[in-house]
Amino acid sequence: MQFGYTILYVNDVEATIEFYKKAFGFAERFIMQGQYGEIETGNTRLAFSQTEFAKTLTSVEIEAARLDRPAPPVELGMCTEDVDADFKRALEAGAIEVSKPEVKPWGQTVGIVRDPNGFLIEICTPMP
Repeated sequence: MQFGYTILYVNDVEATIEFYKKAFGFAERFIMQGQYGEIETGNTRLAFSQTEFAKTLTSVEIEAARLDRPAPPVELGMCTEDVDADFKRALEAGAIEVSKPEVKPWGQTVGIVRDPNGFLIEICTPMP
C-alpha cells in the first residue's frame, strides 16, 4: 500500500491550481474539464475536485471549504528551508495570514495561512 494523493473539494479547480502554482511553485499535472485536477508535489500528489462533480461520485454529503466558515479539520504541510520568503510568496498569491512564522519549542519554524478556499496550510521547515 502507498499513499498516492489527497483530494480537496473546491468550487473552482482551475483557480485553485493557479493559486498553488503561484503560492508554492508547484507544477500542474493535469486538469480534467475543470472538474478535477492535480499538481505535482513529490511522491504524493495534491488533487482538487469540483464540489458539484464530487457529489455525483458518492452518496456522502460533501461541502466545499469557504473562507467565511471555520476551516475544515485538515491542514496541509508545505516544507521549505525559507519559511519567511515562502510565507510572503503565499500571501502575495492570495493566501490569508493566520499566524506569522515563528520558531516553535521543538525547533521547527512554522507559519500558517488559509488558501482562497479556506483550507489551512502550514508553511514550515522540515522537522529537526
